[in-house]
Parts: sequence; structure tokens; C-alpha cells
Amino acid sequence: QVQLVESGGGLVQAGGSLRLSCAASGRTFSRYDMGWFRQAPGKEREFVAATTWSSGSTSYADSVRGRFTISRDNAKNTVYLQMNSLKPEDTAVYYCAARSIGHANYNYWGQGTQVTVSS
Repeated sequence: QVQLVESGGGLVQAGGSLRLSCAASGRTFSRYDMGWFRQAPGKEREFVAATTWSSGSTSYADSVRGRFTISRDNAKNTVYLQMNSLKPEDTAVYYCAARSIGHANYNYWGQGTQVTVSS
């Protein structure tokens, strides 16, 4: 069982930066793929970024590639999302998720943190 708690959201002007953090409970954090997703009002939840447990490789949605960076610190059981050059369209609730080995889908989710980008 993994519990995820996001933090770092807030209100920022367009062009600004925020860093989201996701603290995970459990002793096997390093064995989970970790991802960030977001959901804007009236829209479906969408993938933002992910990092694998095995190689630490990363992947990004086209809309954020080059602006956002996902990273993880296994010693601190924490995954981060550094968001730069923020745009109003990045406004959403951001969710952290974990995927256990052998699972096709992310099976643990945080409660979300609001990011609002003003123009």
C-alpha cells in the first residue's frame, strides 16, 4: 500500500515557475513507476509526465515537454515536478500517481494540488 501526498501548488503568473512535490509512504518507493497527471475544469484527466523505477527514464506530454521536468529522490520517497514557463492552459488540479510492478495502470493516487496560472 502506498499513500501519496502532493504539495507545492498555488497561484502564479504566466511565465512563472512552480515545483510540485509528492511524498510517498512505504518502504518500496523505489520500485514504483511514478507519474504526474492533471485535470482542468470540464476536461478529462491527462498525462503530464512519468519516470520509471527501473532506469529512471522519463516521458512527457507534448504540451509540457521542454518546460516541465520530473525527478525523484528515492532516499526521500519523493517525486517532483518542476514547472517552468507556465501558461494559463496549465491551470488544473495536478495529481501524483504510482504504479506497482506488473500493473498496466497507475494504481495509487494522491488527492491533488491546485495550480492556477493567471494571464
